[in-house]
Amino acid sequence: MGRMADILEDEGLRGRTGIFSDRADAGRKLAVFLEGHIPLNRPLVCAVPAGGVPVGLEVAAALHAPLMLGVVRKLKIPWNPEAGFGAMTWDGRVFLNQAMVQAAGITREEVRHAMEETRRSIDERMARYGGSGQAALPSGREVVVTDDGLASGYTMVAAVTTLRDAGPARVIVAVPTGSASAVALAARHSDVVVCLNIRGGPSFAVADAYQRWYDLSDREVEALLARARGLGLM
Repeated sequence: MGRMADILEDEGLRGRTGIFSDRADAGRKLAVFLEGHIPLNRPLVCAVPAGGVPVGLEVAAALHAPLMLGVVRKLKIPWNPEAGFGAMTWDGRVFLNQAMVQAAGITREEVRHAMEETRRSIDERMARYGGSGQAALPSGREVVVTDDGLASGYTMVAAVTTLRDAGPARVIVAVPTGSASAVALAARHSDVVVCLNIRGGPSFAVADAYQRWYDLSDREVEALLARARGLGLM
């Protein structure tokens, strides 16, 4: 991208915590904001599992837009699996945070092992969820990419970069919450970033924006996808 994308936020939510009851509530509020601030022409919603699925489902339902999945997984740091040093997308593309790799002293062998493990995880998710749905993306379509929040932003950048290969008219990143640095990173790779709740500071956790937060199980994601199919969104 030659320039940084426009960044839209709800200034009344800046820096606040506990503002969404859960991911579905966040998705509904995000949809209302999108409808009020961005003219969309035949949008397609791409949700990043797992946390982006309940958000994306609410957005797709409100916009009467098709829903697809963009399965992206972080490359886990071997001794700290909660943290990542990059991401891999549904088509096997790898995005490394080279600064993190060097700072953490991650070896080539550790990178290779993490890539193999992540590839297996993506294949399992795609099989379980019925495929990533990327074939549903026609060229020239506006794509709204959702997740439950942006911490580092690398997972979102991986999804957006891969989606661009299909030639969409516009890529709009839409999330309920995000760190200021991650939002800025996403803005360098997309056309518009919508983040209702931007937070700065030395530490950031997506969970802090939610009153009820937990990791979604595969079964819960499958139930959400069944609902989406029942609504004719998939």
